[in-house]
Amino acid sequence: MNDIAINIDKLTVAYDAQPVLWNISLKFQKGKMIAIVGPNGAGKSTMIKSMLGLVSPVMGSVTHQDENQKAVPYSELKNRIAYVPQNTSVDWNFPTTVRDVVLMGRYGHLGWFKRPRKKDKDIAKQMLLKVGLPTFAKRQISQLSGGQRQRVFLARALAQEAEVYIMDEPLAGVDMKTEHIIMKLLKKLVSEGKTVLVVHHDLQTVETYFDEIVFINQEVIAAGPVDQTFNKQNIDLTYHRDRNVGEGG
Repeated sequence: MNDIAINIDKLTVAYDAQPVLWNISLKFQKGKMIAIVGPNGAGKSTMIKSMLGLVSPVMGSVTHQDENQKAVPYSELKNRIAYVPQNTSVDWNFPTTVRDVVLMGRYGHLGWFKRPRKKDKDIAKQMLLKVGLPTFAKRQISQLSGGQRQRVFLARALAQEAEVYIMDEPLAGVDMKTEHIIMKLLKKLVSEGKTVLVVHHDLQTVETYFDEIVFINQEVIAAGPVDQTFNKQNIDLTYHRDRNVGEGG
């Protein structure tokens, strides 16, 4: 199992006693770009939150593999896992600057009550350069466009220098320039052996961007390499099946 970054085993999650994920078992390989696709309410975001320890399962487990190839919970490996939430889930009116948001990616390296060092500030500056926003450091996040905001949160994730990057619809509502910048950076991470999981909504770009795909509609419909798994049958089974397990996000 040395090539497994995340292992989901028989995961069932419910909200108010209503199942939203049912008996999910998946293994995410290291060094892959993986798309998670499915209709609204299929449980994609819930599955991500389970990986991050933000929701507790009714049954099953999620474990991550550490540098010693040992399976551990997220709480023991959180500094090595970067998360980019949905754009709509962030309070963009919070009074903070672009630089401060990116520096948040360094907090796991600082420990409690430590101030960012020159090294951390330099890394934040480098990551803003990578996402094409080097002159935006002092700007308030409320003044950014949707695409710029997404790039800032990607810069924060990059500043964390993680091994696994989990992203909840990072391309939703962004312009083509931002999409190109984001995907170029994510592909570079994968080329360096990092693992990238992306909740994705545009089926037309799956074959261009991703190595592997997971079709989910409260249950796993299909999972595997894109060239073997991304087909009309699995798309139809995922997006046009009767959902009787429950409703969830």
